[in-house]
Amino acid sequence: MMRTLLSFALLLALCTQPLLGEAQTNPGGPISEPVKDTSGNNVRAGADYFIRPVTTIPAICRRPGCGTGFALASTTPNKTCPLNVVVVGGNGQPVKFTPVSPNKDGVITTSTDLNVRFDVKTNCAESTVWRLQSDGSTGKRIVSTGGVIGNPGKNTISNWFKILKDGNDYSLQFCPTVCNTCRPACGNIGVVQDSNGNVLVGISDQPYKIRFQKSS
Repeated sequence: MMRTLLSFALLLALCTQPLLGEAQTNPGGPISEPVKDTSGNNVRAGADYFIRPVTTIPAICRRPGCGTGFALASTTPNKTCPLNVVVVGGNGQPVKFTPVSPNKDGVITTSTDLNVRFDVKTNCAESTVWRLQSDGSTGKRIVSTGGVIGNPGKNTISNWFKILKDGNDYSLQFCPTVCNTCRPACGNIGVVQDSNGNVLVGISDQPYKIRFQKSS
């Protein structure tokens, strides 16, 4: 009888263990939850949102009105392209989010790989999809343009970002998990300054707290 009970217990234990390679919840990892906009509604893929910093005046922002929105601008002297993501006054420019694996409701969730695209027209050849790259003047990693939507893998590793819950607000992170063999250098998305005094969005020790305001 005892041998039968032990055999049954062993079988039950084996049946409740995930199979090798089976998808499972990330134990101890961040919990994925719907991202909310400033009106308390779910942020959805394909809709336009302004990224509004909670701290409206970054310490390195010297221009009047700087620090209330994200937008595209050329930061290279005497050149109109390419465009980088900068901190500006006002609402900034609207963006759209495209998750790596869209759910049926189109709801954007935290800690999920996604593409970010400014929903604006420009005169530059590059797309308005966010892409992390090195700034030639400082070597700092900044958010620029020229990325692509989708196609997760090593060739697009620099195009993927995440929204993280940060207290009652949110922050952005570069730490893509779309490539099993890649080892990207993860970092918080904050504000940095280039050699020309421009305030850009890029990798920073201090994450920049933000909220998402739906564009009307």
